[in-house]
Amino acid sequence: MASAAVLPGVIDVQPEAAQWYAIYTNSRHEKLVAKQLQDRSIEAFLPLYRSLHRWKDRRQLVELPLFPSYVFVRIAAQKRLRVLEVSGVVSLVSFNGEPAALPEQEINALRNGLENEIYAEPHPYLRVGRKVRVVRGPMAGAEGILSRKKDKCRVVISIDVLMRSIAVEVDGADVEPISS
Repeated sequence: MASAAVLPGVIDVQPEAAQWYAIYTNSRHEKLVAKQLQDRSIEAFLPLYRSLHRWKDRRQLVELPLFPSYVFVRIAAQKRLRVLEVSGVVSLVSFNGEPAALPEQEINALRNGLENEIYAEPHPYLRVGRKVRVVRGPMAGAEGILSRKKDKCRVVISIDVLMRSIAVEVDGADVEPISS
C-alpha cells in the first residue's frame, strides 16, 4: 500500500478539474464576450436561437442568446480571474462568494441539441410541473418539465442557478417521466 508523504510547510495543491460556470455580461455583449474568450483559448458556449425580426422597411432572421446576458465557460475555478479580465464580463454567477458550477450533463445536452438544430426558444422560468427526462434524440439526457403548445410536445429546461428556462420541441415518445 503506497502512501504520500506531506512535507511540513508544503501545501498539496491538486489541479482542479474544469467545470462549467455561467458568467454575467453587460447587456447585448454576449457574442463579443464569447469571441474574446475563444481568442484567449477559454472554452466558451453561447447558446443562440433564430428569430424573425420585423422593421418598417424589412424583415431579417437574427441570432439571439437563449439566455440573455449570460455566457457559459468551462474552466477550473482558480482560473476565474482570466475570465473576469475580459471586457464586457460583469461577474461569475456565484453563491456565498463561490462560483456556482453547472451540471455538465445539462450543458452537454443543450450543446448537442443546438448542434443538431433542434428548435429552442426562451421560456418563462418554471420549477413546477411533470418532470421528464429525454431518453432519445439530440437532447438525450436533458431533464425538464413537460409542456404542450398546440399539438407539439415541449420540454422546458430550467437552469436554476440563472432562474431562466428554455423550451425545446421533442417527440412525445422520446421522453419518460422521472419518479419523485
